[in-house]
Amino acid sequence: MSKAAAAALLSLALLACAREGDIQQTGIVTTYTACPPVAVVAPAGDLTLFNPATSRDSSAIDVVANITNVRSSCDDSGEHIVTQANFEVHALRRDNRGARDVAIPYFATVVQGTGNVVAKRVRQLGLRFEDGQYRASTTGAATSHLLRSAATLPEDIRRQITRERRPGAPDAAIDPMTDPAVRAAVERARFELLIGFELTPDQLRYNATR
Repeated sequence: MSKAAAAALLSLALLACAREGDIQQTGIVTTYTACPPVAVVAPAGDLTLFNPATSRDSSAIDVVANITNVRSSCDDSGEHIVTQANFEVHALRRDNRGARDVAIPYFATVVQGTGNVVAKRVRQLGLRFEDGQYRASTTGAATSHLLRSAATLPEDIRRQITRERRPGAPDAAIDPMTDPAVRAAVERARFELLIGFELTPDQLRYNATR
């Protein structure tokens, strides 16, 4: 395991986490928190099952499901940044006859910077349709642990980003993120927790083209 992976994910239990903050920029005003934000990956936030499975006709749609209402909290007061989240999955089936259980795989992945996946975990959740019911829903929860040292900017970089800039000064309008060293340090310290359904290549193509 790489140093980044070992530092980035000490444990990823089930799924999710987050808090607003991250590294956000508005001009040269930048705020930072070590808590990783959470997001649902756009192509993987919806799932469509077909019957027969090889059909992509609208009349063959069997079950549709989506991830929604992701809520999260983060404790960054200790050596490990502990993030917790829960979410809902709502589903609709075409045929309401008979009780039915549907197992759906989903993933949680920790991404560093602009796309370096340092950890991923796949689990399953269960949906229960009662006889006569078209709709079903369930909830999920997750916890992730991140080493604070991996998600903390070096002090010299932090000072460069947050130092006071006086109007009229030669460098007042210079965005510190234009400095390659600053930009690289920010990317190394930025992590996201991304969640979604674990889709097959065919399911991903369907979501991308529907």
